Amino acid sequence: MTETAGPDRVRSAEQIGLSAREAAAAPPPHTGRDAAGNGPPRNAAEAAGPRNAAEAAGPRNAANWARKVERLEVNPRDGVRGTNVARRRLTGPVQGFGKMWQKSYRMKAGPGIEPEQAIATWKEHFPEFWPKGSRFAGALTGISPGDVALLDLAIGGGVKLSTGVFVLYADAESFTLMTPQGHMFAGWITFSAEREAGQANSRAVVQALVLMRANDPLYEIGMTFGGHRKEDKFWVATLTALGERLGIQHPVVETKTTCVDSKRQWRHASNIWHNSMIRSVLQTLTFRRNKKPS
Repeated sequence: MTETAGPDRVRSAEQIGLSAREAAAAPPPHTGRDAAGNGPPRNAAEAAGPRNAAEAAGPRNAANWARKVERLEVNPRDGVRGTNVARRRLTGPVQGFGKMWQKSYRMKAGPGIEPEQAIATWKEHFPEFWPKGSRFAGALTGISPGDVALLDLAIGGGVKLSTGVFVLYADAESFTLMTPQGHMFAGWITFSAEREAGQANSRAVVQALVLMRANDPLYEIGMTFGGHRKEDKFWVATLTALGERLGIQHPVVETKTTCVDSKRQWRHASNIWHNSMIRSVLQTLTFRRNKKPS
């Protein structure tokens, strides 16, 4: 894994609810566009969030963006608790507390694998690629714009952190998830596949790109003391499982981490009120106490 420091200052830019540093963050993974200019967000400002996604995308690819939502609505799903998601607002890096990081996890696919094939496989089998002990319960229709998926993530001691993600964007070569209040981090995760640029007989490159801040002070402490390593291990395992499904004999995942903004946003320290880890622990203890025979 390589780690580099982000810029201390950036020039002002036209922003969509983001600071200058966040607007200058390196682009999410899939930068290729079709002749009409369609495609997923190319930088942080373009991926501003559901409140103005349609304006950012324009009419040509509006169907690939989720419609505006104020608060998340979810239906129960088998196999997950589904708590700490309903009625929560979405959060991008501008609403987070901790340092802002951009992380990329890249893997070269086989020579005969098309980008669309890789993404179609990733969408169809997304829950199957998650490491053991964690569950992803998406909508019955798969990964489509506006879907809300529920997550149970193993955090030890028989406790699972219950949270979710929102599908902000999805097309044939990429899809982007956004986090709700209380999630471990506030940000976006974009999954994409595209051909290596400027190379003959190039292979498709599959990538997960995360732009995030820890959501509150407690999560920031956790990320500082082992959380980042655990997150890296999680996504490396996920891409490795995808590579094996695509027929790659020895998948190799390259990881790169960049600190985009080293400052913590103390005005958002109150995000801890929605902390899904605290709430999940309390919910587990309450459930166990209620199960005990009287």
